[in-house]
Amino acid sequence: MTLTVSTRVLGKKRQLLDDFIVPPPSAIGDGDELRLRDVIEHVVRHEVEQFKRRQSHQRFDRCLSERQIADEAKRGKINPAGKGEGQNVDPAAAVGAALQAFEDGLYLVVIDEVECRSLDEVVRLAEDSRLAFIRLAFLAGA
Repeated sequence: MTLTVSTRVLGKKRQLLDDFIVPPPSAIGDGDELRLRDVIEHVVRHEVEQFKRRQSHQRFDRCLSERQIADEAKRGKINPAGKGEGQNVDPAAAVGAALQAFEDGLYLVVIDEVECRSLDEVVRLAEDSRLAFIRLAFLAGA
């Protein structure tokens, strides 16, 4: 089972990030009801772990090949040095911020083309479910 996540901004053609795969929440195998808040929490915690993993890989100096130097030069920055400690992300705070943003109407969640309207709504995930986070862009003066 896979959960494909996409991110969009309402009114924009280009998506925020490339689609990515998240392993399914463990509650699916237990037959428990899965609420939208559980799905959001699962995705956020997974992405925090991925962020921490990327940060730890960037901590060390790296040797660049000529090709890597040329590629990075095209992007405008060559960075052979590792980074310091980086950011410390609290998974619980990240989950809290994501849930609050949903409650505040800053983004929509669509699972398999069905909009979810409440954090306590029971959701059904299929073998190859697609989850979309759609950030809303408010009009000036709204």
